[in-house]
Amino acid sequence: MISTVVWGTGNVGRAAIRAVEAHPALELSAVLVHDPAKVGRDAAQLAGAEGRLGVTATDDIAAVLASGPGAVVYAASGDIRPDEALADVTRAIRAGAVVVTPALYPLYDHRSAPPEFRDPVLDAIAEGGGSLFVSGVDPGWGNDVLPLLISGLGSTVDAIRCQEVFDYSTYDQEESVRHLIGMGHPMDYEPLMLAPSIPTMVWGGQLRLMARALGVELEEIRETLERRALDATVATRTMGTFEAGTQGAVRFEVQGIVDGEPRIVIEHITRIHPSCAPDWPAPPDGGDGAHRVVIEGRPHIEVTVEATDEGENRSAGGNATAVGRLVNAIDWLAEAEPGLYDALDVPLRPAVGRLGRKQR
Repeated sequence: MISTVVWGTGNVGRAAIRAVEAHPALELSAVLVHDPAKVGRDAAQLAGAEGRLGVTATDDIAAVLASGPGAVVYAASGDIRPDEALADVTRAIRAGAVVVTPALYPLYDHRSAPPEFRDPVLDAIAEGGGSLFVSGVDPGWGNDVLPLLISGLGSTVDAIRCQEVFDYSTYDQEESVRHLIGMGHPMDYEPLMLAPSIPTMVWGGQLRLMARALGVELEEIRETLERRALDATVATRTMGTFEAGTQGAVRFEVQGIVDGEPRIVIEHITRIHPSCAPDWPAPPDGGDGAHRVVIEGRPHIEVTVEATDEGENRSAGGNATAVGRLVNAIDWLAEAEPGLYDALDVPLRPAVGRLGRKQR
């Protein structure tokens, strides 16, 4: 059994605790938290799972890493604290742990990552012998291994489009939804995540990774952006009220240009309420969210993935599948040589030993 730490207990961390507990090769050894109110609480309670897991949350990072865990699921956010997240991750790698995380956007494709992100990780690997695999929470598999797999079913491929279609009204992360993405702000407010060049910083690595797998070179990366205001004030289940006239929907693309045309595209279509931008693509069957891959070519192929978790919450389901990709890679990484890995290196494997196994 691989001793595994979950660091952070937000949307990603809750799903990570459940995924580690369900994996037959992993043993949950510690849960690290920042909020003093969570210290001493059982991991099952923090994860929304039944019963008790017998692991209580702690904020003593030094003691947890000194215990020599085999793996760390770093589930703390890196959205507005990338330097701190990088420092945390390299600290765990220096302790000899395999680390998996969605928090370090520049390392989705580490070969194109800036030296200030890549070099500290390589130094930590050389010093401590750990490893790192970074995959997105939007989710990463929807912007790398799934589109690449589906592309292999066609005779010709003109373009690949990866879509996230999402209703944020059920998402439990108000700070990001309101301030990073701008929902509920006046239309002249410029959210950080939508500022020019930021989408490329976040998702450009995935475009480059797919281009590398497809054997093409990107001439450039372009961004498009549309925003819509709410026609009426709406109330949400998890984040309160959003006023009429404020931002209610966003649609943007990060486009990889090949031969002068957008050939590899990551598109996000997000709303705070289904009534906003009804002419834009929506999740099927009135759901909260879906991830879709569209292969333009011959034949034309579309694959839509919906996931639910924590009841009927599809937003939690998207997080859970992203976490599953990371957690299920741990035992493979533990067997591999220490190193910095990406989605083309780490295989997507079947759920060995988990068929019929119940999760709390």
